[in-house]
Amino acid sequence: MKYIRTYSDSHGESHFDEVEVEFTQKDFAPPAPPFLVSPFNPALQYAYVSIPDGWYGEWHPAPHRQLSILLSGQLDIETSDGEIRRFMPGDIHFMDDINGKGHRTRVIGSSGIVAAMIQVPD
Repeated sequence: MKYIRTYSDSHGESHFDEVEVEFTQKDFAPPAPPFLVSPFNPALQYAYVSIPDGWYGEWHPAPHRQLSILLSGQLDIETSDGEIRRFMPGDIHFMDDINGKGHRTRVIGSSGIVAAMIQVPD
């Protein structure tokens, strides 16, 4: 499994990166059979966001290091190097561009989006 990460380089420019999640077989919930589990990572808090159709966020850094899981709708995110990626329901995006120019975000379609936002420690 992979997720998309947005990060800032030493010049404050933002870029995308793909991160591969490693899984190992675990006896996670006995007596249920073992299954694949990734390493656990610390989280601070979570919230759900609902953003209306047509919403556009001009250049902005992420307000916090956070993981976004898109639950419904579609959005485009553009990094300052000019790359644009479209996110669909089920996509995971780790926003790690808390410094520098940041990214632009545009809600696509007519239904808006709903996402789960999970903030993580710096």
